[in-house]
Amino acid sequence: MQGERIFSGSPYEDKAGYARAAVANGWIFVSGTTGFDAETKEFPADVEAQCENCFRNIEIALGKAGATLKDLVRVQIFVASQEEFERIIPIIRKHCYEARPANTTVFAQLVAPHMRVEIEAIAMAPAA
Repeated sequence: MQGERIFSGSPYEDKAGYARAAVANGWIFVSGTTGFDAETKEFPADVEAQCENCFRNIEIALGKAGATLKDLVRVQIFVASQEEFERIIPIIRKHCYEARPANTTVFAQLVAPHMRVEIEAIAMAPAA
């Protein structure tokens, strides 16, 4: 294995054989991150709360690699509908505005009906 692997403790990481994030050659690659609330162990019903949880979970993974959302260089956002995308635009802006990462947004059917948004991210690791 090359580079560091970061785990959140989600049972799906072991079940599906992936890490929440991988750090390699100065980059941090964060797996697609859903709106799961690690404290309540549930998905909020609304897309806005799920989107906030996505960014919170990404921020935690980046923090374990010594980075922050300010280090983002790319995000890919998968959202279930146009209407829900319109509702999360302000949340995306709030968390991405300072870094201004490249962004691709896709309307997608996510792996479970209660999942409304999933975000994948790439960040630059801070200089050692």
